[in-house]
Amino acid sequence: MDSVLVSACLRGVPCRFDGRDKASPEIDVAVAGREVVSFCPEAAGGLPTPRRPAELVGGDGHDVLDGTARVVEDTGRDVTAEFVAGARRALAAARAHGCTEALLMPRSPSCGRGLVHDGSFGGELVAGDGVTAALFERNGIAVRAAPGV
Repeated sequence: MDSVLVSACLRGVPCRFDGRDKASPEIDVAVAGREVVSFCPEAAGGLPTPRRPAELVGGDGHDVLDGTARVVEDTGRDVTAEFVAGARRALAAARAHGCTEALLMPRSPSCGRGLVHDGSFGGELVAGDGVTAALFERNGIAVRAAPGV
């Protein structure tokens, strides 16, 4: 059976920074007939739920992986190590289950695909990918932003 890794918050797990989930009927339709591996990279990286909002500063997830950008909370606390560790654990889970695709939470500093918050905590979006999305792309896992979220 075809396997897909899905952000756990999209499957109804209340693991987002605000302690909520983002489940929607569109997600169920998008993964119908496939083995679903639910995973939250931020929780896997050791961050609590709920937690402070975090954004990418100095670039996107690719830049974080290259060591030229970082992930910081709205308090200024650097959580780059936790985001990278979570991304690595997500990749290990995807590989263990044979996932060739991931359906991830839009705009997230971990899971965002194509657009992420700009690091100002003002709600502005810029082109880029989250840390997990970037690591997946670098390792041949196709990444799609979740529909309807």
